[in-house]
Amino acid sequence: MTPPGGGDGPDGGEARWAGPGPGDGDGAATGAGVAARGRSAAGTCGTGGGGAGSGARGGGPEDRELLGRVFLARVFEPGDEAGGRWVRERGAPEVVRRLREGGRALPGVSEKRWAGLCARAGRADPGRDLAVARSAGARFVIPGTAEWPGQLDDLGDARPLGLWVRGGPSLRMWALRSVAVVGARACTEYGAHMAATLAAGLAERGWVVVSGGAYGIDGAAHRGALGAGGATAAVLACGVDRPYPPGHTALITRIAEQGLVVGELPPGDHPTPSRFILRNRVIAALTRGTVVVEAAHRSGSLVTARAARRLGRHVMGVPGPATSALSAGVHEMLRGDAVLVGDAAEVVELVGAMGELPPERRGPVLPTDLLESRTRQVLAGLPGRGTATAGEVALRAQTTQDDAVARLYELRALGYVERHGDGWKLTRQAMISVRGGRSPC
Repeated sequence: MTPPGGGDGPDGGEARWAGPGPGDGDGAATGAGVAARGRSAAGTCGTGGGGAGSGARGGGPEDRELLGRVFLARVFEPGDEAGGRWVRERGAPEVVRRLREGGRALPGVSEKRWAGLCARAGRADPGRDLAVARSAGARFVIPGTAEWPGQLDDLGDARPLGLWVRGGPSLRMWALRSVAVVGARACTEYGAHMAATLAAGLAERGWVVVSGGAYGIDGAAHRGALGAGGATAAVLACGVDRPYPPGHTALITRIAEQGLVVGELPPGDHPTPSRFILRNRVIAALTRGTVVVEAAHRSGSLVTARAARRLGRHVMGVPGPATSALSAGVHEMLRGDAVLVGDAAEVVELVGAMGELPPERRGPVLPTDLLESRTRQVLAGLPGRGTATAGEVALRAQTTQDDAVARLYELRALGYVERHGDGWKLTRQAMISVRGGRSPC
């Protein structure tokens, strides 16, 4: 596929960007710079004086940086700290140049690994990646631009080189008020219900629900937010142009239409087990806190929780049955420093602004709760069965007999007690009210 504006090299093959040379610009420069500012990526890959694909005319420093990062996203795996350090110290264009030249290895890697990176660099084509992304409605957002979420910088050298983003909203603005809801793929009905309910509650309170687009808890969370007419973002472990898992194609397409689909990997790249694990650090860093709903001891969602803890984010867990293996990982978290949450209000209390508190939790108000405390003591002094004299009631209520008699007549007026000769007993109404306030255990 020849990128828009691209030309053929001397051998008739597809022109490729060869990295910055002396006096050269970079291929796909002009349109790629537009992508960094949130508009459609429209890379051009032309032929310059330096040979096939050596550079396009007029590329500025911002364009060269963006093109370099698109190039390196095809070379480095997500979270590559050595690569991240090189980019931080030398800048993306210089790292691209070294990889294209294939000379001495940069510090921190073996010769064997350097050779592998150089081999991958020989196949990288940022113009093509930008063109494919544009056709899928995606843009490439890099550090230092208006749409970049600053909290991702907490990842240090493991920070993404950039993020491919599908969807209209600003990634930075959405990330400012977002919560991750993650958990088991093979979840129970209880887990799916809790994830959907939590997500819907968060969406109704104006929070963005972030998850990984997977089966189980992730899918339930996305659907819960969408069903409430709220905002949700899916962070994928593959190219944003190829929804994964395939069974969630319709869901991820809908998320891209209503929200955001985000990924580190270039267009067309496929997921692997290690990429799922590395993807989780982005979910943790992007959000204010992570809620885990159902997770076994070896669940990948616990990796997200651990990353959130390392980054100083809030870590929360939804408890489940003690007999469920799918809740064992969550319960282990809760025995540590994770916080137990049961609904969206409790999540917002942790991640929200000061004063965003959940309503006070209490059981139903019973008629006897409205009695004055000493009157309740007299009522409690009556036996459950049979009668008691005023003196016996006074003894149990720790008051005088005269006070007990006065309060017994008050309770009689309210229908709680009745007099039988010299004795007093509870009415049926009082028995129901008193029992209603006791634990069945």
